[in-house]
Amino acid sequence: MGPRFSIAHVTPHPWELRSELNTYVERVTDELARRGHRVMVVAPSESAAVVRASRKALRDAREHPQALLGSDGRPSLFAAGEVIAVPTTPGRRQTGLPVDVARTVEDLLSTVSLDFVHVHEPFAPSTASAALRHSRSLNIGSFHAPAAGLVSTQVARRFVELFFGRLDARTASYGATGALMAKHFPADYRVILPGAELDPAVNRSEEPPSENRVHVAFFAEEERGALRLFLRALRHLDGNPGWRATVLSPRGDTTQVQLRASLRDRVRFATPDELGRDDLLADADILVCASDGQAPAPDLLLRGIAAGTVPLAARLPVYEEVLAEGERGLFFESGDAENLAGQLERLLGAPDLRGRLREAADPLRAELSWTRVVDELEDVYDGVAARRHDTTGNPELRAKLSTRRVIDVDLHMHTDHSNDCATPVEVLLATAIEQGLGAIAITDHNEISGAIEAQAKADGIKIILAEEVKTASQGEVIGLFLTEKIPRGLTLAETVAEIKRQGGLVYVPHPFDRMHSVPDYEHLLTILDDVDAIEVYNPRVAIGSFNEEAARFAAKYRIVAGAGSDSHVAAGLGSVRIRMRDFDGPQEFLESLRDADIVTKPTSLLYVQALKFLETKATPPGARRARRERRVRRATRKS
Repeated sequence: MGPRFSIAHVTPHPWELRSELNTYVERVTDELARRGHRVMVVAPSESAAVVRASRKALRDAREHPQALLGSDGRPSLFAAGEVIAVPTTPGRRQTGLPVDVARTVEDLLSTVSLDFVHVHEPFAPSTASAALRHSRSLNIGSFHAPAAGLVSTQVARRFVELFFGRLDARTASYGATGALMAKHFPADYRVILPGAELDPAVNRSEEPPSENRVHVAFFAEEERGALRLFLRALRHLDGNPGWRATVLSPRGDTTQVQLRASLRDRVRFATPDELGRDDLLADADILVCASDGQAPAPDLLLRGIAAGTVPLAARLPVYEEVLAEGERGLFFESGDAENLAGQLERLLGAPDLRGRLREAADPLRAELSWTRVVDELEDVYDGVAARRHDTTGNPELRAKLSTRRVIDVDLHMHTDHSNDCATPVEVLLATAIEQGLGAIAITDHNEISGAIEAQAKADGIKIILAEEVKTASQGEVIGLFLTEKIPRGLTLAETVAEIKRQGGLVYVPHPFDRMHSVPDYEHLLTILDDVDAIEVYNPRVAIGSFNEEAARFAAKYRIVAGAGSDSHVAAGLGSVRIRMRDFDGPQEFLESLRDADIVTKPTSLLYVQALKFLETKATPPGARRARRERRVRRATRKS
């Protein structure tokens, strides 16, 4: 038995809406909970009372937030917000995302500690997309039938791509779904076929068709828009007495007016309240899936195979996939009623053909259990969880460091050896001592000469020789405890390898600040194992959510957190500092950083940015040289 996880499954559909997606979530979460995982279903709701109860439970659980997760082998339900159903056409509903749902989801995910947030169809705006945005956990995205979602996201494509980049793994219910998603949002999509087990209380009859009539089933709600096509095909069978049909529809028998009088005693219309879906499938001999491609129902096709019916489906990629290009059922050309009628005639008159097709589907039928689905999902969870860093560290080294004095450290700053900074080394050292810093990392852009000079001149302060290296096209990365300069322009992987070759530590600065040159989410994932620490707070980041995203990234992968002032002027030095035990060398530093505290103080970004501009761009070279000499003399006198 593998590790037990805490998992939230998030669906965009109101939980009261018994959609195929909600059925998938219900079956998967039930099985996960039965296996010992602690599971929560997060969904919008059409009930204000349910939403109020969920929010009250969240308020009451402040002291014991894990109580919100399921226990006793059952998942819990959290209603993230109320969705009002707006009637459109009969049997259909349209939903909108309430304005407060994102705030509620953020509150929930910042309260409950989770290993995984598993989002389903996370197209914006939805509860699932809000969960992906605010998750501090490992993220799994599952895509089932995303055609409508893809259309709605093209307007905000860049926004969606940004949040899809947070997915640690992606699954697709069908190969056709994965191919469609990969075309629009390139990535690897692992295909995990849904389960399709019938209700155990339903038993398929093994008796031959009654009155020598083959029973044909059609599901009007799942195959929206295809009912008229199916009824037109039945008219072509008027002279064939060997069939009867049942149409399961929320509208009941109101569509019978479309039938010829001679067919009305052979076609039954029933509502789901009158006849269960599984009961119909268990009694049917042929299942017709006639979608025109706008709303295919491959899950219905799988349930039909599980029930032992013979499928007859429109020629659509996802149906061809399920039916193995015709090995498990027959096809007709989409939208062609005469072709559909001809294939029905063929099946009606060939019981041997129906038997061969059912037998060919036996291997697939054996794979349609929800136990198999959860086995595959657990394999995904285990693989993603293995990417998290080990937080054990070195207990012996930690015990040794516990007797050391506590010092304040700034891990990110620049001198006039960087082309965008005018602060002399002497001024930087004097200011650092004045600020009470015990150690600093000098991280000039693509240069270590400033750090080398500082090591030679430092007195009473520890200098970490470092460099902020610009990669070819994947942002910047800092190497701490270097011995040699690393050239700019290498790939991110090559730069990281060079830092490691020198025995240094890989430190990722301002990782999600879109105002800087930064590696994107996917590039960071490629070097995840080699990242030693990540900068979760940088006061020069103009938008606070960028720092928050860095903190979420560090938390989800359990990466050691760091911080630095990124000072380009002496006035900004020490505006954020790390309070940690004194150290000697990279390994002691990293172990001390595990238990460090990040301390911030109010500072004006506008003020320090203006000083940087005045000291560099707005001052002529001659004046800059004169100013540098004056500042060095003052710093020397102070020291």
